[in-house]
Amino acid sequence: MSGSQWILFFLVIQVIHGLATWKLYIKAGRQAWEAFIPVYNAVVLMKVINRPWWWTILLFLPIVNLILFPVVWVETARSFGRNSNMDTFLAIVTLGFYNFYLNYVLDVKYIEERSLKPRTGLGDWVSSIAFAIVAATIVHTYFIQPFVIPSSSLEKSLLIGDFLFVSKFHYGARFPMTTVALPMVHDSVPLTKKKSYLFDDDFNKRKTSWLNKLQLPYMRLPAFEKIDRNEIVVFNQPADTLLDMNDFTPDRNYYKPIDKKTNLVKRCVGTPGDSLEIKDGYVYINGKKNELPDRAKLQFFHSIKTKSSAAPLFKKYNITETRERQIFSIENRFWDNAKLQEYLRSNNIVLTIESRDSINTLVTGGMTQKLYDQLKVKIVGSTVNANMTEEVAEQMKAESNVVSITKQNSKIADPGLFPQDAGYAYSTDNFGPIYIPGKDKTVDLNVDVLPLYKRIITEYEGNTLKVRGNQIIINDEVATSYTFKQDYYWMMGDNRQNSIDSRFWGFVPHNHVVGKPVLIWMSWDSNAEGFLNKIRWNRLFTTVHGGGSPVSYFVPFLVLLAGWIGFNKWRKRKKA
Repeated sequence: MSGSQWILFFLVIQVIHGLATWKLYIKAGRQAWEAFIPVYNAVVLMKVINRPWWWTILLFLPIVNLILFPVVWVETARSFGRNSNMDTFLAIVTLGFYNFYLNYVLDVKYIEERSLKPRTGLGDWVSSIAFAIVAATIVHTYFIQPFVIPSSSLEKSLLIGDFLFVSKFHYGARFPMTTVALPMVHDSVPLTKKKSYLFDDDFNKRKTSWLNKLQLPYMRLPAFEKIDRNEIVVFNQPADTLLDMNDFTPDRNYYKPIDKKTNLVKRCVGTPGDSLEIKDGYVYINGKKNELPDRAKLQFFHSIKTKSSAAPLFKKYNITETRERQIFSIENRFWDNAKLQEYLRSNNIVLTIESRDSINTLVTGGMTQKLYDQLKVKIVGSTVNANMTEEVAEQMKAESNVVSITKQNSKIADPGLFPQDAGYAYSTDNFGPIYIPGKDKTVDLNVDVLPLYKRIITEYEGNTLKVRGNQIIINDEVATSYTFKQDYYWMMGDNRQNSIDSRFWGFVPHNHVVGKPVLIWMSWDSNAEGFLNKIRWNRLFTTVHGGGSPVSYFVPFLVLLAGWIGFNKWRKRKKA
């Protein structure tokens, strides 16, 4: 809904509330007109049900109000002596319309000094759970949100299994736009593929469905800082039309609201007004090579030739992304063995003859030790594609087992890259230059540059666009330029050749920004053996940004926690 439609909807709700409660207000010693005045009626109602005035604020917070409204309906009934389980049930299932019954049918009396303590253990438990959810939802939505690194796009800078605290207030907390959704859940109900929110996901109906009219317009609290170049940022993937955030097969007939698009974490390498170009995998801003923070660890795939198996090198240098082709010798009498060939095929092992004395095998399944022994295999070398930093590559060159190491550098145009137009023959390692738009910035438009900004003009900023020959028509008017309504950013992974980022889906609008990662509170290595080894102890309670090597504040945290627990116990004993 538009802003004016929401205002009208709000006023209608106020009239319904007034009609349902004005007699109850009188019985509570208030005036009938107080039940009809927007906002003020909520403040008065909090006094009537003997609850603090600041509950009124919670009633206007999206998602939080879904939890609090049923509480207020029940509290209103109890303030007039309706305490039974049936009263509670009716207050909730009628969505508050039970107040009409109390207002017009029953002769209820106001209980001024009503006890706020639940009368049953179940009531006490439900009350505690409800307010715990309210508090957690407020923190999650407007202050700090937990986030886990799901992919290797920032590998070596941030690791798969890092659990982050993401600050919402640094860049300004964004109000939820999807008003009817489960609290503290993203786009799907845990352990299911069911949506966690009400929304018509049909791409063709997204602007006409009544469900989508419940969407709030984009609003944000004031920011404490702007997004600086090279900061790590959590944001909603702009081009996300995924059915499920764990299913990376896009479907353009499926649509998600902005705040329910898949959460991603990348490094912001380009800010509004920058001219960005990628050369050999490195980012250049306004013609100068972008200088990353010392904690940033750029990775590139390298082709490595070795004299024997490269596996020990992977372990020594902590290399996790590899694809190895082993070269080994094998006795000639096994070459034409039909059973051997069938075994290899059934185990997805592809053999290529290099000579009558050796075989080059691409191991997609794996050679078992038993097969090695049967064939009397001797490894005589390997070729590997391994993902690593250039510093590690230099160190590895000194290894006696290494014949050569060459950094990979793609210059072949990829049609899947942004802007998916034949006029822009970009590769992942050599891209641009492109201009990154900013709010109130203007660019000249023609059919050649239009592919770069078409999605911004139509999908992100809600304009209609047509092309007639060489003419560009925006909102039914011929346009030779365009002025942008918000800031845009260019987000990339430090794992340069294994990251789906802005090179694939373009600019990130400011209204898609979620927050700033500030702390790694937990780090879990699922590939390690043993429970204690799975925890990366040196990464616990380390900051995400900053210079120098990350320092763990886990021990100081434990000391403070122990001190706080001890202080509380001492205070309770002293009070007793």
